[in-house]
Amino acid sequence: MADILYHIDLWLFRVGNQSFANPVFDILLPILTNNYMLVPYALILALLLWKGGRNGRIAVLLVLLTVVLADRLNSEIIKELVGRIRPCRAVEGVRLLVACGAGKSFPSTHAVNNAAAAMIFGFFYRKAAGYLAAFAALIAYTRVYCGVHYPFDVLAGMAEGALIGFMMLVGWHAAFSRVPKLALPISPFELFPWGKSSALAGK
Repeated sequence: MADILYHIDLWLFRVGNQSFANPVFDILLPILTNNYMLVPYALILALLLWKGGRNGRIAVLLVLLTVVLADRLNSEIIKELVGRIRPCRAVEGVRLLVACGAGKSFPSTHAVNNAAAAMIFGFFYRKAAGYLAAFAALIAYTRVYCGVHYPFDVLAGMAEGALIGFMMLVGWHAAFSRVPKLALPISPFELFPWGKSSALAGK
């Protein structure tokens, strides 16, 4: 079974890395996947701190805490336990558009961090949740296109990041639901239909 999954992953990697190759993506996607994105991210966080009100400030604090936790947990523990080698070091003929990186491959920390941030910001700004999820998926795809991760790396990373983001929301709600200045606007469980039913039943 492991061999079958690997060959599926390898086939998907070659599709994502080579089949959609074009000059526009070759310029744009390396920019999106590299540290250049830290500048617009920082500007968005600063804007929310300045103009976002109470919810904006809580969202920024939660995102920063979550990304730091998720980044360390994934890069220093999970990746090392799994020990998967990046495709740019293990597969011949990779189109490598950015530095391969010294770390392991599974799961993708880029995917983890962006999915976690999308989960939290999507909780506070639900009308933008779909766009945030789509952007996180785009960042995840850049890792495949640029040759540094397999598709299963980024899929697992997005799932891990979303879970970490949700658990951070749950933990924050449990800790600060009775503190007006820090309380979340709703319980995280109200994102789900059964959670809404439970909340209404308790009123």
